[in-house]
Amino acid sequence: MTEPHITSERSAIFRERRNRFIQAIGAGAIAIIPSAPVAVRSRDVEFPYHQDHDFYYLSGFDEPDAVLLFAPGHPDGEYAMFVRPRDREREIWTGRRAGVEGAVDVFGADRAFRVDELDEVIPRYLRDAQRIYYPLGANERMNAKVIELMRACETTRERLGSGPTALLDPREIIHEHRLFKQPDELAAMRRAIAISADAHRRAMTTARGGAGEWEVQAELEYVFRLRGASGSAYPSIVASGPNATILHYIHNDRRMERGELLLIDAGCEYDFYASDITRTFPVAARFNATQRALYELVLEAQLKAIKSIKPGVTFDVPHETAVRVLVDGMRHLKLLDGSTDELIGSAAYRRFYMHRTSHWLGMDVHDVGLYRVGGETRKLEPGMVLTVEPGIYICADDAEAPAEMRGIGIRIEDDVLVTADGYEVMSAEIPKRVEDVEALTSG
Repeated sequence: MTEPHITSERSAIFRERRNRFIQAIGAGAIAIIPSAPVAVRSRDVEFPYHQDHDFYYLSGFDEPDAVLLFAPGHPDGEYAMFVRPRDREREIWTGRRAGVEGAVDVFGADRAFRVDELDEVIPRYLRDAQRIYYPLGANERMNAKVIELMRACETTRERLGSGPTALLDPREIIHEHRLFKQPDELAAMRRAIAISADAHRRAMTTARGGAGEWEVQAELEYVFRLRGASGSAYPSIVASGPNATILHYIHNDRRMERGELLLIDAGCEYDFYASDITRTFPVAARFNATQRALYELVLEAQLKAIKSIKPGVTFDVPHETAVRVLVDGMRHLKLLDGSTDELIGSAAYRRFYMHRTSHWLGMDVHDVGLYRVGGETRKLEPGMVLTVEPGIYICADDAEAPAEMRGIGIRIEDDVLVTADGYEVMSAEIPKRVEDVEALTSG
């Protein structure tokens, strides 16, 4: 069993996040943030534990059965933690706990209590509070407890003349902070992306006709763990041939054929931060003429969408840019008939490109943060990270598409940081030019 540990530098990072949050909720409020509950896989087998990302963002604490309490200006301290107590017998089975002492000494709480003291302690913080911030959601036991506390406050408010009258969601505050990545967060993301880059290159060089998609998945996830990632940030998509036209294909159980396209959408998680990368390449071969024409269309759409990124443009601009390039190309390749503006206006292109081009990326692969603010599409700002992932998907049974294109799916995805003067493609080292891809796949 190892001692719970957090460096002084990391401690300062979490403290700064908490201070921003405390300032945002303001005087007269308390915030209650529960840890993620343990999830049962079957009978007495649990899924590997994964902490709630908002909870971890504020605390750096990775144990279940814990609660964070924020009380700006409270004389007993503004930040309290409720945690499992030390228990030598249980720790032999499940690992070392920080305990009440560790919550203060290691994780920076002003006060710490056993989690079974929650009902006794929280009412003391509620007496002078006007608002409770609590994220109603997945933790049903804690949901019921907070509602019970609110009802108890109703019964005593007339007598005491104080107590909370509003229940608010803290996630909009936390998620706005999480949207803008700080240097430590970007460092973790760069590490996740570098590990994923190695995995994608390995897949390009090892995929072969007759092998199973699951074998490529194993190669990817072997590299993730070998290089120190905690694992996949999301279920790996390893889609060969017609499976690449299924956007969230995760069965990965087909045998590949030499020369067909293999679409891999896979990224690892490192220190709670995700990468999200897609590459499409021919299995142990070069692109044939049809594959190359479609691939170069998607690549052109992606490159122009990325080039459109800079502070001040709206989040929709990369998508609109990619769609126009794709529609022009679909017309040229005889997939669509009509003017580009008409095809965009009628959304006819969605037969072959049905998803958006971008989403936020961070602790979650589809990360938190508003896409619209005040009814308007959000403008990009430095520190935001988004994916850029146009694609084209032609179903195998699409009788109206050219026969040689049926069953082809292509997507190219990179992770892009908005900088002060433009953008940085954080995943640029993963090959995507035709010549660079073929140098790996045709050897």
